[in-house]
Order: sequence, then C-alpha cells, then structure tokens
Amino acid sequence: MAATQTALMQPTAELPAADRSSSHHSLTIEELTFCSAMSCFEGWLKTDPAIGNRTMTFVTKFITKTLDKTHNLKDVRENLAASVETWLWLTKDFAAAIPSLTTRSIGPLAGLNDPERAATHQESTALIIKYYQSLKEDLQLLIKLMHIARNLLVVSEPEVPQDLCAAAQFDQILYQTIILCINVTSKAFEGDILDEGSRHKLSEISELYKRLLVTCLQQAHNWIAKNDRNKMSFWSTVLFDDEAQDDHACSGGFRSEIAKVEIQNWIERNSRFCDKARRLLVEYEERLGSRGLPPGPLARIAPLAWNWLPEGSVKVRADDLSDGDAKITPQWKEHEPDKFEQDRMYGRVSREIDMWWLRVRDPNHDEWVVPMPTIEFAQQRTENCKANLVHRYTTTYRTDEHEDEIAEGEARGEDGANDSRSCHEYHDGMIEEEDVDDDDSYGEGPMNGLLTEVPNILDPKQIEALHLIVKSCILDMPGNGLSRAGENLQKTRCRMFLALECGRSLLREILVFLAVWEKTEQSMIFQLTTQIVEAVHHSALIPFAWQSLRIPKDIISPAQTVLLRLINNMFRARNNDPPRPESKEHLRDVKLLHFLFIQFRSRIVPECVALMHLQAQVHSGVCDPADFPVDSWDMERAKDGLHQFLELFLTVNELPETRAYLIEWEAAYELLVLLKGLEVGVPKKPLVALPVRSAQRQIPSPSSTRASAGSSATDDLDRDAYGRDPANPPPPPPPPPPLQEPAHKYPWAGIKAHILHILAGLLQPPPGRSSPGNPQVQKQIIRHSGIVSLLNCCVYDDHNRYARDRVQVCLKWLLDGCEAANNFLRDLVATSPPPPQHMHQPGCPTAAAGAANASAGRHGAHSHPPQLPPPADRKAITDGASANSSQSAQQQQPKGTTATLRITAAGELKSDVKTTGSGGATTVTTTSNKLPSLASASALGDGLRNAVSNTLPPINQAMLQRHSIAHRGGAEAFAAVAATGAAIVAALPSDAAIAAQMPASVQHQAQSARNRSEELLRDIINLADEAARLALGPVMADETADLTLGPVMTPALAPPGRQGGTVAADADDETEEEEEEEEDNVSLPSGC
Repeated sequence: MAATQTALMQPTAELPAADRSSSHHSLTIEELTFCSAMSCFEGWLKTDPAIGNRTMTFVTKFITKTLDKTHNLKDVRENLAASVETWLWLTKDFAAAIPSLTTRSIGPLAGLNDPERAATHQESTALIIKYYQSLKEDLQLLIKLMHIARNLLVVSEPEVPQDLCAAAQFDQILYQTIILCINVTSKAFEGDILDEGSRHKLSEISELYKRLLVTCLQQAHNWIAKNDRNKMSFWSTVLFDDEAQDDHACSGGFRSEIAKVEIQNWIERNSRFCDKARRLLVEYEERLGSRGLPPGPLARIAPLAWNWLPEGSVKVRADDLSDGDAKITPQWKEHEPDKFEQDRMYGRVSREIDMWWLRVRDPNHDEWVVPMPTIEFAQQRTENCKANLVHRYTTTYRTDEHEDEIAEGEARGEDGANDSRSCHEYHDGMIEEEDVDDDDSYGEGPMNGLLTEVPNILDPKQIEALHLIVKSCILDMPGNGLSRAGENLQKTRCRMFLALECGRSLLREILVFLAVWEKTEQSMIFQLTTQIVEAVHHSALIPFAWQSLRIPKDIISPAQTVLLRLINNMFRARNNDPPRPESKEHLRDVKLLHFLFIQFRSRIVPECVALMHLQAQVHSGVCDPADFPVDSWDMERAKDGLHQFLELFLTVNELPETRAYLIEWEAAYELLVLLKGLEVGVPKKPLVALPVRSAQRQIPSPSSTRASAGSSATDDLDRDAYGRDPANPPPPPPPPPPLQEPAHKYPWAGIKAHILHILAGLLQPPPGRSSPGNPQVQKQIIRHSGIVSLLNCCVYDDHNRYARDRVQVCLKWLLDGCEAANNFLRDLVATSPPPPQHMHQPGCPTAAAGAANASAGRHGAHSHPPQLPPPADRKAITDGASANSSQSAQQQQPKGTTATLRITAAGELKSDVKTTGSGGATTVTTTSNKLPSLASASALGDGLRNAVSNTLPPINQAMLQRHSIAHRGGAEAFAAVAATGAAIVAALPSDAAIAAQMPASVQHQAQSARNRSEELLRDIINLADEAARLALGPVMADETADLTLGPVMTPALAPPGRQGGTVAADADDETEEEEEEEEDNVSLPSGC
C-alpha cells in the first residue's frame, strides 16, 4: 500500500535501468502516472490487492489530470495513443469493472444467462440504493477513462491507435460495457413505492449509466472511422445476434449463418495492421509480454495475433499486399470444398449478401420491369376495400372459411394486375385478432440487436453518436473508393443492415425516434437520419425497407410515415440543385417515386377512401357508430401517412421534370377520389358555430302559469334552507364533453387543402408559358367528373382553411383553354331559377327583368341584353319587395323556413325546404334533379336552375339590397332572395353587347386583362358565399357541407325594436340565457 502511494505521489520516477536498457521505448511521465493509476483502480474493483480510500483519492486525481491533458495537449494524446500499455490497462480496468457493476446493479452474474436466477426489478432497485455511493464513484471514474479512450483515437494517424485498440481487445470490452448500460437503464424501476431520497438515488445512477453509454458510443464511432476492417467487425458484432430469429420470408430468404461465416473470412483476409502498429506490438511483446510483466502479454486472438507473434508460430491467411492495389476478378466456384478458399477467390465480402440484394432490390433498378397499375385496377381495389372493410367487422367472430372467402374475393378483384410485380400481395389493412401486437418496438421485453434499445434510452442530444455510427458504416461518401474486387464496402454494409433482423429493428427505432421527439428538419438528428435514408436509397432498398416497416393493422405505420418525411426532405434538397434529367441520380429518384406512387394508388388511397365511405355510412345511419372498426389513434396514423404522401407530391410537383411523371400516371384521379370521399364522409366545419336557440322550447300556457303561481306558496314551505325541494331533486348535471371526437367523426383536417394545392400545380401551364392550363390534366379532371368535387370545395370549411383560396387557382387553370369545363360552368352561372309567384304581378320591374333574362337565354347571344334599372327603381324594387313581404307575413301563420341546397358527388342537385308552423308541425319538401354529363353540359337547363335559386353573383348592386333582404322573414324572405338574384343575373349584359360598345383598343386590353373564363370563375366562387350570407342576415353563416340557408323567422314573431332573431318568449319566462342569445342578434343601422 505504502509503496503504491509513493509511486503515485512521485510521477517523475523512471523505469529500472535493466528495463530501460532492454527496451527501445521508455514511458513518459503521463504514461507512467496514468498506467499506475489504472493498476490501482483495477485492484480497487477486484479488491486484490486491497486499495484504501486515500489511494483512490490520488487515483481520481491522476485520471482527471490525464483527461484534461488529452483534451488540450496534442503531444500527450499522441504518446498515450501509441502506448500498448495504455490500451491494455484500459481493457483490464473495464474487464474488472463490468462484473463488479453488474453484481451491484442487476444481481448475480449467474442470473444473466439464467432467467430463473435473475434479480427482479424490486431486487435490482434495492441493490442500486444499497450500493449507491460506491456505484456513483466507480461510474464517474469509468466515464473519465472512456473519455480518455475516445480522445486517444483523435490523432494524426488514427489507424495506429485503432489497431492497438483491436489488439488489446478493448473493442470487445466496449461491447460488454454497452450491454451493461442498456440492461440497467432500460429497466422500469419501481419508483412509485420509494421515498424521495431513494428515487433521487435511482435517477442519479441511471443518468451516470446513460453518460457512460454515450461515451461508449462516441468511442466506438472514433474506432471505426475510416477503417473498413473495424467497421465490418463492429457491424458483424452488433447485427449478428444469435438470439434474434430472422423471419425467412421477411428477410428475403437471407441465410444469416452462411453470411456470418463469409464475413469472418473476409475479416481474416483483411487482418493486416499498419506497419507502425505492428512494430509497436512486436516491441511490447518482446519487452514485457514475453517476460510476464504487467500489464501482461497480448491475447492470442484469431485472426489478429499473427501481427505481433513470431513468424511461423501461427498460420497466416491474410491477403498478400505485396502487389499493391492490383485488382482481382471475383470468381465463384460452387463445388470448392474449402469455404475459406472459395470466399478468397470470390474476393467480395459475402456472396450470400450479394444474392440477397439481387432478389429484394427495386425490380426497376436495371430497367423498367414493373408498370404502373391502371385506373381500372385502382377503382376495383377501392371497391374491394369498401366491401371488405364493412363486411369484415359486421361480426365479432370470423371463421377460417370466412377468411378464405375474403381472400378469394380479393384475388378475383385483382386478376388484372396479377401479371405484374407492380402491386405487392394485398394483406388485410385492419386486423381484428386481439393477439396481434401493434408493433414489436412498442411492446415490452428485449428487442433484437445490441443497439436497438438505445433510441428508447437516450434523448436527441445524447443519441447523436449512434446515428453517426450508422451513417459512417453505410453512407457512401466521396473518396471512399472501391475494394480490390471492385466492391463498394459502404453499400455492402448497408445491405447487411437491412438483411438482418437486428438492423431492420434498429432502423425502425431510429425512424420512430424522430416522431416521438417531434424533431424538425433543421435538427442534427433529422439531418443524420436523412443521410441514413439516402444510403438506403443508393442501394435501391427503400422498397424493401418500406415493406419491412409495415404494421398489418395500420394503413401506414409511424415508421413508414417518418420514412416518407425523410424522403420528402431528400427530394426537397434535390430541388435546390436538380440533377440532369439524363443522369443516373435523376433516374434513381424517378424509380423511387414510381414505387411510392404504386403504394399510394394500390393501398393508401383505397383504404383511406374505404374509411371515409364507412364514415359516411355512419353519418347517414346505415351503420352503427359502435361498429366503426378503428379508433381515433388509428385514424390519426392514417391521416399522418396520407399527409406525408401529399407533402411528397407537393415537393415533386415543383420541378417540371418530375411533375410530368405525376401527370403521366394520372395522379389527378387519386386526388379527386380523395376529394369525393372527404365530401361524403366529413361534414364541413363552419367558421363560427351558431349557439343552440331556444325557439323550440314550449311557451307555458296561462292556465299552467296560474296553477304554478297558486302552488308556489305551498311549495315554499317544503323547501329546505337552500331553496331545494327534497321531493323533486334537480336533474343531474350533463356529462362532460369527450376528450376527443369519436373515430367516425374524424375530420381529416388539412387533407383537402393539400389535394387542391397539388391539383393547382398539375393544372398550371407548361414551363415558359402563362396560358392555357395543362390540357392533359384538364381532360383527366373532366374524364373523372372532378368539376363537381372542385365546386363543392368553394364552401368554407374550417377543417381546411385555405381550400377556398386554392380551389380558385384550380378552377382558373381548369377553365383556361378547356371548352368543356367552360361550357359546364357557363351554364351553371347563366341559369336562373323561375321567379316566385308574387314576382309575376304586373308592374313589377324585377319580374320584367327576369323575363327578359329568360328570353335572352332562350334566344341566344344575338338578343339585346337587358339593362339594370336605375338606382331609384332599384330602391323601389327593394321597398316593394319588402312591403309585399310584410303583408304576406301578416296574413300567414308564424313559421320558420330552412332551405338546403347541395350538389352531391353523384351529380345530383338536391333542394330541401323545411317549414315549421306555429303549431310545431314541420313540413319538408325535397326536389332532386340529375346533372347531365359534361359532354352535354350545354343542356343543363332547368336542372341547374334549381341549383342557383338562392345565389347571387358578386355584383355591387346586389350588395345594396343585401341587408334589407336579409331581414325579411319566412318564405317571403327566401323568395325575395331568389327573385333578386334572378333579376341581377338577368340584368347582366352579354359579352357581345359589351364588346360592341367598346373601341377596338379597349376591347383588346379588356380581352388581355380579363377573359370570360375569369368572369365565370369569379361568379362561381361567390355563389355559395353570397347565398348563405344573404339568408342568414347579420348572424354569421353556418357554412356546412351543403349550401345551407339557416332559419329565418318572420318579423311578426320578433319583439318590438328588433329585426330578425329568434322567437320571443313570454316576458315572465325570460331568462339570462335568452338575454345572452338576444345579444347575438345585432340590428343593422338604419343607414345601411
């Protein structure tokens, strides 16, 4: 003890003369003190010899000083890095620490391999609390030692310490340390049953283990940097897990046991150290190792020991590099009995890996083999998904025969696509069995692979080293070069990464990590993960990775969603510096986009539309909400995946070269199908939800009021001190609102706006032109009946706040140069409804204007256009209509009228008029008209006239009558709205009349500034908005999925001094709630 302390206190001591004379290498002061401190620390951990606290104080001091010097002094770092003794002592210290820490943190060493003897969570917690102080001190020293080992690899010649580290087997001890840290930090300690002090101790020890784990990962990254043999050795250690059972089908028939032997043979063939490292190892073996002096001889490990052992003592099978970098030609001899010789002649890392890659890579890698599925196939797949989704969950029990029937039905529906490899085998997107786990990565228990648990332990700042390791092993960077056999080793390790179950599990956890921590594109972790995905893309393995990340019960799994986000980020970077269209990089990106669009067409869209279809059935009462097969979390996953697909297409749509592929594949069809599904499955959300009115409450009769007053005195005697009646307790309070909407009401927010954005990009003119719109996309929208879907998006929807703005752009480019679309919308705008009966009275100017407009519409463009009446006459029209409305309201019974107008996705025009009489009787009148096809758009006629009976084009004169009309009541107000709209539409001059009155130069300017298509677009965009605002008056319009007119009550039922509003209750029954409702009905100033 005293001799050891003296040696530590006198760091300038030199080696004995005999040792110095027999050695060409003398230890520096830093080497001597550091090695002495580590020898004492080994004794402290092993308690052999016994080391006291005073000695450990000096040990901690010298280790701390050495750490500071390796941070700041390059010479010290260079000397320690080239010292074989330093690496051996580091190995011995960690080899002694692992059993000691395991016993004090997890339990007996025998329990590591025997589950029956393993410590429980409670026992492990008790051990950590018991040995808290010693664990804390030892972990702090081990963290410093691992920091030093990490720093020693950052030198001018890193291959020297990398080879010395491998010779000392420090890399193997590093793996064991990582395993220990993962085993401790991944345990769920029973913190709820502990006091505050115990929880603090547990937390502190866990954080120290995490710090040690992070430092281990950093050291591993430095050890493999720019060293292919170390990369292959590390990759082989962490990916080939003997306990992991690879699924032969999921792995593409990969035989891991054969690949492992081939990789070990490659490592042995490339086991030659650099010359300087070999010289240092030989010197150490002659000076200390062969004489048995501390720290002891180097282990004779295969296949590296031949580098320092005497020549001829072991068989050397490393490649002879005397011929330099001469290239070799791979040759595979199938019947060679010697496996090592067979692999040596092949030259590459593993033939098994190469053959696996040829089987599972993108089938379009070399040439276009897989075609794009047709529209007919997509339609059939959508119908199959709708039928199977509804039929699958009609019963709670499914027999094997039922499963076979579903499989046969799907096979019959997909016969047209079975002859190609474009569509993968269709699996049920929703699985009902309770024993199917959501995902292996979300379950409890150990996962496959050494590093798979790391993302569940560390935070984003701590985990950067793991991403750097994966990137360093698989990303092909400029300057890496090829092996002598012409092999890109980075791509080979990338193929290993996905061929083995441990690698696929690690990739899944890395992807999900971004979603859990919600990292942005600017974060370091996101950029590193993007580079990892880029490496997978370079190996044409994203299609295989996509399938391996799939979860059967989800339409798209969270890991797939994150993968799409990373691919989108990758394509966005391409847009900043796009590759040449004829380049290999561009073709590789197009093939990836081709695969992803196949998934979008054959799986994502059909299953999402099936869910929307089922939502519509629930809303219409066909299905019970309790039978909806998925929960809100599943709907959220589906929406996130669909959103990422649309984000990707937005990015692809920016470049004309890639946009052309979306047009060629008819991406407009999928977008329109989604729009139609959202229209029928999700009601639109208004900007402001109107409060529930009290008009439906019954007004108490006078007799009941008197009876109530007569009995009030008696009731007061029966009440308690708080005014409560024990015989009639108050009703229970209403239940609280649900935390989230049920799944069948899921709104798919934001999806419609993204779809319209993509459609607008597809419709824009070709590059270099400002007009007309893309004719190919215009024809696709017309062929798939997309105009009605676009018009339905004109109504405001708070779930898609920017949809109205984007649909205007879509309609603008759709009308620009497309005669069929112009005919459809021209007839829709020009068509006027038949005037109400009171508008046919003689002397009514509005009736005359309406008749003139009808006549002009029948006789064509050659008729003289009617003119708008002068302002005085317009005021007379308004006043007359108001007077007639008041008189009619006084003669009629009080009633409320609600008019609903809508264009269905099936192409029908429906108008519902709901009338509520004074007695509470309700009458509903429904009219339905079938829209003609686009080919006969000019023959819309009276069917379309009913569709715009309550709409006004955005003309300034119409705004003058807006407020007066809005405050009329009942059916008269509704008729006044329709009649005034007809009059103003009738008064619009035709294009020919306007052009005849303009000079030629003005005509030319007007034509260039604004054509007829823009006028039609302006009119059609404002149809729904104007009708809703005029009908609802000063109350904010409740815009829903239909063009709905809210209830308008007659003025006869409104209290004096108020216009519009709700039915007034008896003065005796006015409550505070009614007063609050009255505040919503704001009267317009008389000046309006």
